[in-house]
Amino acid sequence: FCFFSPRLIFGTLYPAYYSYKAVKSKDIKEYVKWMMYWIIFALFTTAETFTDIFLCWFPFYYELKIAFVAWLLSPYTKGSSLLYRKFVHPTLSSKEKEIDDCLIQAKDRSYDALVHFGKRGLNVAATAAVMAASKGQGALSERLRSFSMQDLSTIRGDSSSTVPPSVTVRTSSKQSHPKPSRSASEGTGSSGK
Repeated sequence: FCFFSPRLIFGTLYPAYYSYKAVKSKDIKEYVKWMMYWIIFALFTTAETFTDIFLCWFPFYYELKIAFVAWLLSPYTKGSSLLYRKFVHPTLSSKEKEIDDCLIQAKDRSYDALVHFGKRGLNVAATAAVMAASKGQGALSERLRSFSMQDLSTIRGDSSSTVPPSVTVRTSSKQSHPKPSRSASEGTGSSGK
């Protein structure tokens, strides 16, 4: 852990601050110097991902990495400028068209893959939503059915108190008709006697 702190400070923060100063002062020479450093540092960080796996057991491995970063930064050795001009620039210049083609293809493939997986994700989400809605609808209808059955039983149980007065009048008027008929028939029967 202690080996990462000097590398973080000298390999990232120090160059970042001086890159800021170069951009602020608009000094082209300093700007180019720091751009070469960042390109070399990016390649170093990428290579380090693999070398850490295989060479971490090597004695003084981390110390050598710190020394390498110091060599890249040193204004006396101009390590990043040397590596960039001798190796990186010629290699990138000769392979630039192929790299650009690969990047365009990767960009197109990643866009197609993003669209494909996006469509699949939306289909899965839509299917899940429909399934949840259908299950939820069944539960909702059962819940509504139980509420409506409860309401009906409440109305049936309290039929005497919840029956409107007009219905009660009709019921009583129906009951009153047979009574006069009985009394009329009784009256006819008594008069015939």
